[in-house]
Amino acid sequence: MSYLSTLRCSMCGREFDPAGLHYLCESCSQDYHPGMPLKGILEAIFDYDAIKQTWDEFLNAFPEASEQQKMDELCDLFSPLNRDYYPNLPVGNTPLIECANLLAEPLYLKFDGVNPSGSFKDRASSLVVAEAKRLGIREIVTASTGNAASSLAALCAAAGLKAIIFTPAKAPVAKLVQIRVHGAELHKVEGSYDDAFAQALEYSTQHECLNRNTAYHPYTIEGKKTAGLELFIQMNGVPDYIFVPTGDGVILSGIHKAFSDLRQAGIIEQLPVLVAVQAESSDAISSYLENGYYRDAANPVTVADSISVKTPSAAHLAFRALKECGGMAIRVSDVEILSAQKMLAERSGTFCEPSSASTLAAYFKAKEQAWIRNGAKAVLMLTGHGLKDIQAVDFAD
Repeated sequence: MSYLSTLRCSMCGREFDPAGLHYLCESCSQDYHPGMPLKGILEAIFDYDAIKQTWDEFLNAFPEASEQQKMDELCDLFSPLNRDYYPNLPVGNTPLIECANLLAEPLYLKFDGVNPSGSFKDRASSLVVAEAKRLGIREIVTASTGNAASSLAALCAAAGLKAIIFTPAKAPVAKLVQIRVHGAELHKVEGSYDDAFAQALEYSTQHECLNRNTAYHPYTIEGKKTAGLELFIQMNGVPDYIFVPTGDGVILSGIHKAFSDLRQAGIIEQLPVLVAVQAESSDAISSYLENGYYRDAANPVTVADSISVKTPSAAHLAFRALKECGGMAIRVSDVEILSAQKMLAERSGTFCEPSSASTLAAYFKAKEQAWIRNGAKAVLMLTGHGLKDIQAVDFAD
């Protein structure tokens, strides 16, 4: 069963019946248009008291439950959908690697490059595909720089659904190959991710389909929060800091939602401090946090294509999340990102794409500036496999 109670607007608090199909709050999004951050993003609200009771009963009934059993139970309790709708392709339950070869103190790496399509985006795609199955919809459309697209293509293939993809023509070749090999319908956009986002929205107004655009569909956030729930079990508690590669702000919002849900259920008391990691040229959320007002990134050109965004769709939600957890934002250069990618591969055995490696670069900056305390437990979210973009790898000494 699902303990989902309602879908609530993150701006005005209006509630919507989750039995139907909803994207943004109809009131708050009236003046929304592509090219601006989303307004009226809906958040899934649960029966937190019932979840706490069921969780306590589970722990009492199975005191020797394994880490895997605990993760499965917790993710099921906080899922908006019955697992019977999920596509038959295992997603999530990714490893947490304790690495002592990067610094004198341990550092934890949450490596989502081992998901079926090689990226964190499988978490959101799995849940959106499940929602399409629940509603009897046979076609799903999305915009993506490549990871969400290849993810949706794979999960739709597993569920026998059709994927319609809008992605920048300059997306990494490996991601374009993934999209095509899974049988998706690919539309290459001569423009940016933001242009692809707009075209996917237009397509969904003219066709009978489900739109998976990040944050536009509320279950993209719910899918991404599962990594936070897993971290709680794997760390046997709440980590002190979580470094999150941040473009649209949806992964960061999802991780925050996981710990916020746990706190509302009375399972934890304290939120982890989230660190939004952005490329220097793609820094809209960093600027928002520093200045208190929103502005687009001026020229988001970076080797870290997965976090290259001019207009973050979840900018307002990410801003709120950072404020609630006392979080921070750190900018890193492409040189720092590529150096960190090489270091991670050589010293931890994890080959991640540039956007993921940005978290290590930011961690070094945070340590140098004494922004995080010594001995703190810090997690780096590694959200994509390095084979997704081999052209970006720097072999220079």
